[in-house]
Amino acid sequence: MYFKLGYFWVAQKLFDDMPTRDVVSWNTLVSGLCTNGDVDKARKVFNGMVEKSLVTWSTMISGYARVGKVEDAKRLFDEMTNRNVVCWNAMIAGYTQNERYGDAIELFRKMQEIGGMRSNDATLVSVLSACAHLGALDLGKWIHRFIRGSAMELSLFLGNALADMYAKCGCIREAMLVFDAMKKRDAISWTIIITGLAMHGRANEAFGFFCEMIGCGAKPTDVTFMGLLTACTHAGLVDRGLKHFDMMDKVYGITPKVEHYGCVVDLLSRAGRLDEAENLISSMPVKPNVKVWGALLGGCRIYKDSDRGENVVQQILELDSDHSGSYIYLANLYASTGRLDDAVKCRLRMRDSGVTKMPGCSWIEVDNMVHEFFMGDLSHPQSEKISSMIRELQQKLKLAGYKPKTDLVIHNVDEEEKEDALFTHSEKLAIAFGLISTREGTTIRIVKNLRICDDCHGAIKIISKIVHREIIVRDRSRFHHFENGKCSCNDYW
Repeated sequence: MYFKLGYFWVAQKLFDDMPTRDVVSWNTLVSGLCTNGDVDKARKVFNGMVEKSLVTWSTMISGYARVGKVEDAKRLFDEMTNRNVVCWNAMIAGYTQNERYGDAIELFRKMQEIGGMRSNDATLVSVLSACAHLGALDLGKWIHRFIRGSAMELSLFLGNALADMYAKCGCIREAMLVFDAMKKRDAISWTIIITGLAMHGRANEAFGFFCEMIGCGAKPTDVTFMGLLTACTHAGLVDRGLKHFDMMDKVYGITPKVEHYGCVVDLLSRAGRLDEAENLISSMPVKPNVKVWGALLGGCRIYKDSDRGENVVQQILELDSDHSGSYIYLANLYASTGRLDDAVKCRLRMRDSGVTKMPGCSWIEVDNMVHEFFMGDLSHPQSEKISSMIRELQQKLKLAGYKPKTDLVIHNVDEEEKEDALFTHSEKLAIAFGLISTREGTTIRIVKNLRICDDCHGAIKIISKIVHREIIVRDRSRFHHFENGKCSCNDYW
């Protein structure tokens, strides 16, 4: 009780005063210390225990994972001579919570190889979350078949995780089918579908589900409204977005958070209403963060407002002097307006300040294995075949009228080298690998950690027509469905 109330010193004294202690009381102390974030002290208690149960081990593993000490958790896990499903779940969940999604999936595969070790709801929820983040659709589908084949009940948490996996892997129809099959739904269930539709640019359907949600008596959350505002952002529905932003507090009593303001700033900025976006930032009741200013900076890039962009960068750098995105945006902004000297100076300033750019990374799943590509990556075992496919695509793209956006490359190199640099972007490498590794007509699905650049977006549209394939790219903010030379975003992203 005292641990739950936060009176850790009282709980510790009561424990010390106990005349006899069993493994349950020791476990309670370890759990309380881990909950309080004091894993070092918890480990000392753990080491001093004469008798340890599987609960003791899983509690300590979860405690390490909770504070980000994943390697310590894994070492402890490896020391175990006997494990039950709770211990496996603790480690898999620990990987997922710390964004080690590939490791979570790999550990789950090892768990499946052990005879008699049966996964439960908690296992599958963690693994489905990892699948959702990496776009590992094949494994996600296998889990769905496992659920049906073993006659597991589609519980609320499992149903939500499964629907979220499908939505984030680009299969919004399958997500809705899971949603329809769920016997019980909560606000999270509705929000998953609304947000999924928003990510796919299907704003009207997202609002249709919102109306159904309200009609069913479910109460929307702040996350629900993030989904609605995102839908408006991707579809350019400025007035509808402003209306629902206003409704949050007035109708539903939900105080907008800084994330909601950032979404509205993004909505206005994408539509070219930069003055309104800047005025909104000035009137915010909460302090704007880097993402809010970054949304305005994105509008400055789109509409080539370099003067405003420079001022916004200063605001961002005051909040985060190591924010590489602001330097990159500004450098690209200068480059796109022909101010190449200023672009180079911006890059040099970034280098001299020791700021490094987050590398572009893309993932593609082929034959149940997730392959990772970074910009300029030559480490893949099939890099020679990938490079050959890249060269082939370059030639076919030029014949199809593709013109590389070399203004995005600001290094002092000739045009040919700039073109080659553009073709080392991670999503192009992943697509090339997908083309050489899958049958003709197979949909290629890519997950990218950053926003897709203008050049890749234009190139992939043409590639989809050349190779007669649907190519689905999930970037940092939305899905792009490329097919027959067109993109589902209608070039508004």
